[in-house]
Amino acid sequence: MEVFENYHFDGLLLGLVTFLTIGLFHPIVIKSEYYFGVKCWWWFLLAGIGFSIWSMMVESIFCGATLGVVAFSCFWSILEIFEQRERVRKGWFPKNPKRKD
Repeated sequence: MEVFENYHFDGLLLGLVTFLTIGLFHPIVIKSEYYFGVKCWWWFLLAGIGFSIWSMMVESIFCGATLGVVAFSCFWSILEIFEQRERVRKGWFPKNPKRKD
């Protein structure tokens, strides 16, 4: 247990959280485009704004940083949802035959 007392693992843990968040948003963008198309981009905008505000309201630096990572992952997903549409158009991902564009 002396290792945990002498070293601070916040940076490594934040890196892991960031890695997992980016990994989680990849399938969220794919599924969102598949079921809703690009018209759901504003959901990511609202979520990003919400997480940004929340990150400024918490006292913990670690929690604030984690919420900030989620916020900017939401903002980045706005770009990715439009790029996903192009990947579908190129045939790299399946198109939802039931969705009307």
